[in-house]
Amino acid sequence: MFKRVQDAVFIGLAAGIAIPGVLVSIVWYLMHKFSFLSKADLLLIACIAVNLLLLKHAFGLNKERLGRGIISATFIWAFLFFFYKINQ
Repeated sequence: MFKRVQDAVFIGLAAGIAIPGVLVSIVWYLMHKFSFLSKADLLLIACIAVNLLLLKHAFGLNKERLGRGIISATFIWAFLFFFYKINQ
């Protein structure tokens, strides 16, 4: 997946925000649609954990700058999740 992608931090940041963002939006919809999923915050953590797979793949291809962007996006998602849990 990342073989042809340029090794840049901003590309990693964009991928690290976009891919979990799509997954979080799907899970968020399902959490509000079905009442038995309303307290399933572990699903949100799993959406963010997808970045670990992206990170492993990026570092396996020796694309360190891409990996740094993905790590930065993971910290952003973790902060947003922490903010969500504090305000809940």
